[in-house]
Amino acid sequence: MKGQCQNPYLPLYEHIPDAEPHVFGDRLYVFGSHDLENGNEFCELDYVAWSASTDDLSEWKYEGVIYEKGQDPFNAEKMPLYAPDVVQGPDGRYYLYYCVKFQDSINVAVCDTPAGKYEYYGRVHYSDGSIMADNQPYDPSLICCEEGNYLYFGFAPCMISIPRYKEQDLKGGSVIRLADDMLTVIDGPTVVAPSLKYGKGTSFEGNEYFEGPSIRKINERFYLIYSSVNTHQLCYAISDSPMEGFEFKGVIVSNGDVGYMGRKEEDKLMSVGNNHGGLVCVNDQWYMFYHRHTFINQYNRQGCAEKVFFDEKGYIPQVTITTSGINDGPLPGIGTYEAVYCCNLSNGHMGALSSLGRTNAEIDFPYMTAQQGERFIKNIKAGTLVGYKYLALKDTKKIALKYRGECNGTMEIHSKIDGETVACLKLESSSEWASVATEVSFADADEELYLIYKGEGSVELITLNLLGK
Repeated sequence: MKGQCQNPYLPLYEHIPDAEPHVFGDRLYVFGSHDLENGNEFCELDYVAWSASTDDLSEWKYEGVIYEKGQDPFNAEKMPLYAPDVVQGPDGRYYLYYCVKFQDSINVAVCDTPAGKYEYYGRVHYSDGSIMADNQPYDPSLICCEEGNYLYFGFAPCMISIPRYKEQDLKGGSVIRLADDMLTVIDGPTVVAPSLKYGKGTSFEGNEYFEGPSIRKINERFYLIYSSVNTHQLCYAISDSPMEGFEFKGVIVSNGDVGYMGRKEEDKLMSVGNNHGGLVCVNDQWYMFYHRHTFINQYNRQGCAEKVFFDEKGYIPQVTITTSGINDGPLPGIGTYEAVYCCNLSNGHMGALSSLGRTNAEIDFPYMTAQQGERFIKNIKAGTLVGYKYLALKDTKKIALKYRGECNGTMEIHSKIDGETVACLKLESSSEWASVATEVSFADADEELYLIYKGEGSVELITLNLLGK
């Protein structure tokens, strides 16, 4: 890396969830949905693309709008465009697969370059011309390999009440084989990852398919990433064949860190919602792309990524969510960080985020927000933990916070999530942003920083400043 990376890896104003990362040529491209910051619905904006040189993942380039909602002739009402994927077809062109809210079809656009202006191409259909509308065709993911062209998809909600799907037989994640025209089904659909209804007695039991498939071929085996019925988990299954034989193998990441080092659901370290992402290898290093949630509903999602590693059996141990993300190592222990780069934010009993809009009166937990061009953490109350990892804290000699709020208490500083207090900062009520600072001393191996508020009232936190001597 020539520069510094962190999570989220894109500018903080940008919200690209459901990321599918692909290397085309000498650049890594990220294609995903497009949420509106502080929005009130999933995927309100047109598709855009971002890319980075494979030699420097710290420098991301905005490629612009690649496809507009109104370009689809079946989307006159300009309904949201849900999670897409892009694949290079046998003819060398790039195919963008997507679905439109509440339309039971997978639609396709095409372009001569990975991130140019895509043009509508057609809808996936059977050989008789009828539209492929089976097994809830949402969340397409593609692979073109020596075995053929395969399209994975599927939506099987079980924890949310959506009238549209109540009477449907939601079977799970499915696959079809496409002809070289990239539209015509020549085999399938076949269920490769069962829904909750069909998971009992299979390797998927307890981690059945919900949504968001992402397919990769790695060392001659097919890896299917998917969001499980637990929603915040990205799980994976492996098969020697693209259309059958997938076996559940584990969880790669949870956007609440549930499962990592045995962490239980009730001890989640972030507010959680859905999750969706994919694997990519850049210069022999594998990365898992996923998303986190901001604000107090599920509609404000930002892309994150972590390094992942394969063991001798080809399995992927679960990784923890971090601030440093795809950086080459821990972030500098001297520097100014916006508070919202935290990877943990919890009051000890975080609930699931609402899908009903931002006026849920039951919500009373800390969250990230944006107001008048400023991004900060809001609603920090007694017992709230704000965590950052990984940071080279051996270089940090002083910590300063910028905050405001009606409050009276202390912000404790810890180097371990359950460790002793390293130092304390006194916080008093202030209607304007105010700064407080304290000297600190960390061990050479310390790379985790946790702030815990103890006291009365509510605090907003905008900046974390790590200083040397």
